[in-house]
Amino acid sequence: MNLFDLSGKTAVIIGGNSTLGAEMAIGLAGHGANIAIVGRNQETAEAVRVRVDEAAGKPVARCFQSDAVSREGLGRVLEEVLAWKGSVDILLNCAGRNSATPFFEITEEEWDGIMDVNLKSVVLACQIFGKHMVEAGKGGSIINISSVSSVNPLSKVFTYSVSKAGVNSVTKFLAREFAPSGVRVNAIIPGFFPAVQNRKILSEERIASIMNHTPMRRFGEASELQGAVVYLASERASSFVTGSIVTVDGGFGAMTI
Repeated sequence: MNLFDLSGKTAVIIGGNSTLGAEMAIGLAGHGANIAIVGRNQETAEAVRVRVDEAAGKPVARCFQSDAVSREGLGRVLEEVLAWKGSVDILLNCAGRNSATPFFEITEEEWDGIMDVNLKSVVLACQIFGKHMVEAGKGGSIINISSVSSVNPLSKVFTYSVSKAGVNSVTKFLAREFAPSGVRVNAIIPGFFPAVQNRKILSEERIASIMNHTPMRRFGEASELQGAVVYLASERASSFVTGSIVTVDGGFGAMTI
């Protein structure tokens, strides 16, 4: 029995044109899923679409344009995806924004911007796509991307850490809320993956600190998130898994002194 067969499933990936989103899209497509790549920048989304189709060996992906925090835009994407494939079976929330602004210098504008992209976008997407899954009555899987800083807040990324702690709370709350409808809600905590949004704050000193706190003594490769996302997306492999937070961090969370 193939526990990880996603044939016939359609995955909507909010922030699918990001570094991590692209690799997870490739993983899902490689196991049979159709991929809706949602992002503001259609040039980067198109580049991801090409990579996804090449990995799948056939056309399985399509680009959709929307801001992650636009209710109107996400609602339009839902209608377009349903017209394209007829269903939404998997929702992956991986839009993200970070900043290393010192706490006393954080403006309300920056706070609102980070909280919107990292947390509000998850709530909006779950309201729109999650509602479709619940009402369709066919189950489904919602996967939110959290962070190691959601559990043990990291220095220099105050707002980001708070927003990701919120993602964990939303994940557990909606897991309870959606369970009677067969819609599972889980999260992935990636460790340190040098994506575009966090390269800006990776000084030599910070890299050394991260390595000293990571038992595997290296950064993660974006493709190493594929196994976790495929597992959580599969209704066979993770049929009794909801409200869980799966950690992929090279042992960072297990390290003390």
